[in-house]
Amino acid sequence: MPSQPRAQEDPAQIPVPEGGQEERIWSRLHAAATAALDNAYVPYSNFQVGAAALSSDGRLVSGCNIENAAYGVTLCAECSMLGQLFATGGGTLAHFLCLGRPVGGQAELITPCGRCRQLLYEHRGNPLRIKTARGVCSIDELLPDAFGPQNLERTGHREPAGPGPARAGARTLPETPARQSAQQEEEQDGNGGL
Repeated sequence: MPSQPRAQEDPAQIPVPEGGQEERIWSRLHAAATAALDNAYVPYSNFQVGAAALSSDGRLVSGCNIENAAYGVTLCAECSMLGQLFATGGGTLAHFLCLGRPVGGQAELITPCGRCRQLLYEHRGNPLRIKTARGVCSIDELLPDAFGPQNLERTGHREPAGPGPARAGARTLPETPARQSAQQEEEQDGNGGL
């Protein structure tokens, strides 16, 4: 059954877990991100990054950056963390933080790069709380007016209907909360996305 359309996250409306629970969540994520960054492979930049998140169903996932001599194929910590999310069942993220440090230095909260903000946006829960050096915010604050699956749907990007040469090797767009929301909006408009 499709989910309800998702509204933009209003930071003032992001629910805060009760009774010190949120501080326990951030503490767990900080410890997991620290453990992950200790395993980072960074022979070129010497800058370790660890990311950790709590999934919407309560799983803790983490990842570290993995550099490569062909710099463009380096994996950010958020990428390896999302790999773990999907390797353990998929889902969406509810809480996230990222730490960085020069090798041997002190770890500090850092914000994700633009590419990783895009990845977090697509796999966000409703809401996704992100801890930064400035405080807790939403993904919509870090990536306003984000591009996502809903944009592809609204511009008419669709799978070709039926078998044929156009479908050879074609892949379908993944079912994500944003894509389901876009599909529901089209159905409510009554135009089937045309």
